[in-house]
Amino acid sequence: MEGNGWLMEGNGQDPKTKKSYWNLESIAMQMRNLGCSVEAILKKLFVEVALGESMTPWNELFFSLYRLCQMAENRIMHAVQYNSYGGGPAALKHVHVSVPTPNKDEVIMKLEAISLNPVDWKMQKGTFRPLLPYKFPFIPAHHLRLQNVPISSLECVAVGEFPLRQYELEETHEDVPVAATDVAGEVLGVGSDVKNFKAGDKVVAMLSQINGGGLAEFAVAKESLTVARPPEVSAAEGAGIPIAGLTAHQALTEAAGIKLDGSGEQTNILITAASGGVGHYAVQLAKLGNTHVTATCGARNIELVKSLGADEVVDYTTPDGATLKSPCGRKYDAVIHCATGIPWSTFEPNLSEYGKVIDITPPITAMFSYYLNKVTFPKKQLVPIHLKAKGENLDYLVKLMKQGKLKTVIDSKHLLSNVEDAWAKSIDGHATGKIIVEP
Repeated sequence: MEGNGWLMEGNGQDPKTKKSYWNLESIAMQMRNLGCSVEAILKKLFVEVALGESMTPWNELFFSLYRLCQMAENRIMHAVQYNSYGGGPAALKHVHVSVPTPNKDEVIMKLEAISLNPVDWKMQKGTFRPLLPYKFPFIPAHHLRLQNVPISSLECVAVGEFPLRQYELEETHEDVPVAATDVAGEVLGVGSDVKNFKAGDKVVAMLSQINGGGLAEFAVAKESLTVARPPEVSAAEGAGIPIAGLTAHQALTEAAGIKLDGSGEQTNILITAASGGVGHYAVQLAKLGNTHVTATCGARNIELVKSLGADEVVDYTTPDGATLKSPCGRKYDAVIHCATGIPWSTFEPNLSEYGKVIDITPPITAMFSYYLNKVTFPKKQLVPIHLKAKGENLDYLVKLMKQGKLKTVIDSKHLLSNVEDAWAKSIDGHATGKIIVEP
């Protein structure tokens, strides 16, 4: 690239002097993505400045070039943050932050796909305050911070054919505010205690719900919640699984007692919002057991839900569908309740003698009702679900995908640079399957 070919978004020429100027961090990110070498970029910029063709002062150039080197070496990344409750998509901020450093039991990944879940925007909204996020900015991450110091104290190092003064680094435990937890990518490095992964491995991981960290180019995850991703499973398909897939698995196996190998007694199951993130996994997993599945969804998704294996599909927007009654008159032994706003009085007459409503998004009042019911011992129960993520269950789900027994329905894909659109779509609440973000 020659001359003004270097001038990219955020760069240009002074209208009076016609001299070039650059947003050097923008160049660094874009050149890195194009695969250009750091040496090539440094040569071009130093020649331009030396010839007096740039408006960039030398001291500013040194700092910016060091930042450029960090970016080119995968030490600075693009991430998305929010710093307070509320604001929705408009409150999301695109920032450059340091790449996180893995602890001894963690892997660091270059992310290929991230999946959004309702819990992400609900945390931003303040639904779980004061528990999550426990402080702002959102993610506590150990990283490096550049510190401005006098030129005389800087160490000179060689970069290509040019000397470059290197800014000192100061360790800090500042917070890097990044959202989302469900990711897939490639392992770049591992902590000293990690035994099962190495650089180059393709993986699916669930990040800490307290720490988040998914809406970025890189992330760290515990080895215990990281699993191998086979070639048969794409990054987008794998990223959809963790929260939604594990929630469906826990609701069916632990709360409803379904044996997914088909060895249990036949069970009648109702799955509400069956075309959503958790619901579409729940339908597929339930059919691995000895179950008769009735599912609810809107009219546009009826054929999709049937294709996932549901025995009966009810349009919840119709008067008959709103009653949740099985078209063939069955009573439900368990309801995997993935929707909101349906009262107990609607469920109760449709339950078998010991039927359960397993609520994956229980309000606080449901929690009180649950513990009251445990004291009064009613036959029919409301059971709230709190996800207990387990690596072995995540591995099981990924292996089901490899075998073709489970699939991720992808609603839409969005670039990280346009994550606001994905965030708004998740808030809208009518996604079919999973919303995927790609760095």
